[in-house]
Amino acid sequence: MGRKVIVSVKAEFDVFGRLTPISFCWENGVQYDISKVLDRRRAVSLRSGGGGIRYTCKIDNRLVYLFNDENLWYIEKG
Repeated sequence: MGRKVIVSVKAEFDVFGRLTPISFCWENGVQYDISKVLDRRRAVSLRSGGGGIRYTCKIDNRLVYLFNDENLWYIEKG
């Protein structure tokens, strides 16, 4: 099973109160801008366990699953 990488996320609320991540900082300190959020849904992390709201994000032409479990943000690794 993989592991969770806890990340620091910059996010904003729209006028309807919906939370949208706009960037995150990886464990090595590199910040990545999220060019587009393609999907958001309640889901389980199959690689690392746990769950919450899964954001399917486009970052540098790659798809990344960013999770928010109401207490923290994380990305699956491995």
